[in-house]
Amino acid sequence: MSIKKSFQKNGLSCKVTFRLPAELATEAQNVCIAGDFNDWKTDDHPMKKLKSGDYSITLTLAQGKAYEYRFLIDGHQWINDPEADRYAPSPYGEENSVVIL
Repeated sequence: MSIKKSFQKNGLSCKVTFRLPAELATEAQNVCIAGDFNDWKTDDHPMKKLKSGDYSITLTLAQGKAYEYRFLIDGHQWINDPEADRYAPSPYGEENSVVIL
């Protein structure tokens, strides 16, 4: 499972752990996550490479929203999360991953 959600007791935020499996980033030197939660900035949220080869990051996001996002490998290859809650069309003719909180 690549998305883990931990809803906070305050009902306002949720800690979301995104995980990109190693087999989708076998040659990657770095992976970042970008989405509407960070204005699609491609270098604000680098993911940590785990011993397993997977990449992971935990973000605190507001509850009651859906967020579009994608993974960016080595600054040029966009990929979707295979475990996203759903997918939404992007203005670039592709789809974005969506996490629903």
